[in-house]
Amino acid sequence: MDRLDAMAVLVAVVEEGSLSAASRRLRAPLATVSRKVVDLERHLRTQLIVRTSRRVELTEAGRAYVAAARLILEQVEEAERAAAGEYSAPRGELHVTTPEVFGRRHLLPIALEFLAENSEITLRLFLADRQVNMVEEHIDVAVRIGHLDDSGLIATRVGAVRRVVCASPGYLTRRGVPQTPEDLKDHDGITFRGFPVAPEWRYRKDGAAFVVEPKTRLAVNATEAAIDAALSDLGIIRVLSYQVADELKSGALQEILQEFTPEPLPISLVYPDSGRLPPKVRTFLNWTAPRLRARLAALG
Repeated sequence: MDRLDAMAVLVAVVEEGSLSAASRRLRAPLATVSRKVVDLERHLRTQLIVRTSRRVELTEAGRAYVAAARLILEQVEEAERAAAGEYSAPRGELHVTTPEVFGRRHLLPIALEFLAENSEITLRLFLADRQVNMVEEHIDVAVRIGHLDDSGLIATRVGAVRRVVCASPGYLTRRGVPQTPEDLKDHDGITFRGFPVAPEWRYRKDGAAFVVEPKTRLAVNATEAAIDAALSDLGIIRVLSYQVADELKSGALQEILQEFTPEPLPISLVYPDSGRLPPKVRTFLNWTAPRLRARLAALG
């Protein structure tokens, strides 16, 4: 039995929550994943996980073993990076995550130029509208929008973004333009469902923050779908300014309630505070930060 491989499989099972999810992540047959976990338990002569109909749970022995296994795997990965020369020159695989629309519209063009200039770096770009665990998912750099609360991360601020309430001219002609947030109660809204943290319809007046929402006519789990619905005159949306910059500029959408807009949200490049920073990460940060600042400044 390859114990390092078995450790990696067990950690994947725990992080994904089930054997089947781990098999998809590892691109290995479910039977193989299950067998490796069983073989490891037999080798240790103890039960590590409890299998239920929906997910797996760690036993007390399993919790201690997985914590130690993660540390061992991280040390092995660090040793392999050093041996492969990743600390002597910018090379190797770089894992980056970003919100989906921001990634497609702003980070991807910069990343493509970066790859053209750094032939020995391979980029894995993970676009997701959720905040991933950078340590558990082995992420090198993340784009974070909003105030940071994780003291284990180092942040480089690259700009800020406003929260925008807008609708199509056709909808506003038909239903009227809200003059205050309270007017939203009489309007149709396009809202979000399925996000870990749903965007709030938050406003600010005389230094005080408050929340008022329109009546939900459509709930979606993707920002682009909400924008498409607003362009079709369905209702009012609340999104981030970079997500509708083109639509606002062309007049396809019209911003409303600007005087009640809360403070902007910071946009940061973040990376784990792990001490030694690989050249590939430092090179990516040095390339990306000034270019993102320029793009975001151009948006106003």
